[in-house]
Amino acid sequence: MKKGAFLVSLLLTLVTFTQKTYAQEVWKSLSEVTYKISQDNFGELYVPVFSENIKKLEGKVVEADGYIIPFEGMFKPTHIILSSLPLAECFFCGSGGPETVMEVMLSSPIKYTSKRVKVRGKLTLNTADPEKLMYILKEAVLVEN
Repeated sequence: MKKGAFLVSLLLTLVTFTQKTYAQEVWKSLSEVTYKISQDNFGELYVPVFSENIKKLEGKVVEADGYIIPFEGMFKPTHIILSSLPLAECFFCGSGGPETVMEVMLSSPIKYTSKRVKVRGKLTLNTADPEKLMYILKEAVLVEN
């Protein structure tokens, strides 16, 4: 009986570790971006140049974990910004780069939390719209942690 409980506990630990590792691996892959300087009507513009690993993820369903970042002074329950880093270190408030955040378009509204969350959705890469982040998750859902 004790062996069975131990094996179940070990299996659950491995599944949880694998899921956390996968969500963290997505952020690691997304960090493989460089930039080229381009010009638009307003001046210089940094355009992302995605690695082959990132390009392989485009259009695929991926999971990412992180912190919800309120923007424009409010929380929008179906359109959030997710940061791989806590608020004090994120791209907008700290030392993180633009590769540490993504826009998430949720299928269903969620409640704001300052705790880490995990989402799953279809990854879109953005090089054309400077008003949007370079990573966008569409048709996303909250994954129970």
